[in-house]
Amino acid sequence: MAATSEAAFPPANNVEIAGAAGLTGFEPCAWGDFFITYAPPLSQESEETMRGRADQLKGELRRRLFEAAGGEGAMGVADTVTLVDTLERLGIDNHFREEIDAALRRVISSESCLDSGSGSKDDSDLRVVALRFRLLRQHGFFIPAGVFDRFRDDTGSFSASLSSDPASLLSLYNAAHMAIPGELVLDEAISFSRRHLQAMKGKLASPMEEQVSRALDIPLPRLPKRLETMHYVVEYEKEEGHDPMLQELARLDFDLVRSLHLKELRALSLWWKELYGDVKLSYARDRLVENYFWTCGVFHEEEYSRARMLFAKTFGLLSLMDDTYDVYATLEECHILNEAIQRWNESAVSTLPEYMKTFYINLVRNFQGFEDSLQPEEKYRVSFAKKAFKLIEVLSGRGEMVQREVRAELQRARGGVGHVVGLPDPSRRAPYGRRRLGDKGGIRVGH
Repeated sequence: MAATSEAAFPPANNVEIAGAAGLTGFEPCAWGDFFITYAPPLSQESEETMRGRADQLKGELRRRLFEAAGGEGAMGVADTVTLVDTLERLGIDNHFREEIDAALRRVISSESCLDSGSGSKDDSDLRVVALRFRLLRQHGFFIPAGVFDRFRDDTGSFSASLSSDPASLLSLYNAAHMAIPGELVLDEAISFSRRHLQAMKGKLASPMEEQVSRALDIPLPRLPKRLETMHYVVEYEKEEGHDPMLQELARLDFDLVRSLHLKELRALSLWWKELYGDVKLSYARDRLVENYFWTCGVFHEEEYSRARMLFAKTFGLLSLMDDTYDVYATLEECHILNEAIQRWNESAVSTLPEYMKTFYINLVRNFQGFEDSLQPEEKYRVSFAKKAFKLIEVLSGRGEMVQREVRAELQRARGGVGHVVGLPDPSRRAPYGRRRLGDKGGIRVGH
């Protein structure tokens, strides 16, 4: 990390800054004003046209799914789970939640799903069995790991005949990461499939090669959905038997959601630029874009726009608070800030050190702004958000205070031992001076 000079930090009680506050700095924001000045590629007119076409495609696909749910043309288990997986990886499953739920309930109701000894064709296809297992567990249905027993030999190991089927191995590898503690068969499945998939790397055709490489890096159940969609929207059209209608809808939806994300990032960047410039906590991380990226990993869908905005703002405020505890405030100041946040009232600002006051006022007023943005019947939710923020503050702040107190005692102990054996007193070393007797906060201790 780049070092930051002490002069760059705001003064605290007009005392010399020591320890981490004077030595530790974070890399500056890599984005600058990029998202403020960036011009989205889609005009409002083109967005409306794309949205109209997307709505038309969603209606046609919904009718197709309904017709395939019953009667003579009903989908089998293999086709059903393959379609659900495709919808999810293309990032358009949020438009068909009811249809997907109904489809998976039909799958779970089939005896073959729970009976590893059944003789259906689907139960002898490892790709289908593993895909079914993963999807059902991801959607909250418990499926026993015994469904994989038929693919093991007399010694209990997975059959060597599976080692030449990359699609089945990949499906097994991803499914096994839905294991719960104690499911040894799934631990063995991960080891078996990973070993053979690694041996195949560089020898597979596209897009299987890219999908295997991606899964070995981060298994599908652990990969943020939006990142998988970014890759799979391109890969899907290379797959044999792909559905052009699904492909078109996925591309339209991806571009529309991306356009919304860029608008959100612009609004958030403007908010953060004003906030970060106002609080003047130059020791704190400037990481609004990274906060927003994390939020998109939780819920990227269009209908969660307001939630993303509130989450990103909340975590931006949390990062300022966290860095104040971690790298700047003295122990005494940590206690004072903790008490003020627990009070949650602007009147508490008078108790705070000068450099904390603007941050504290912005914290309280931003949460009031969150409440003002909600409908009357929704406003009660902010009280829960405040309680959660206070709890996080307690866990972060008091944990840091305890750690600092322990470090301070260790530092004193080291100084005492060093004096006995003739070593220099650590508190007098220029760059690492952690103890300042004249500091009202007592001790400033870094990491």
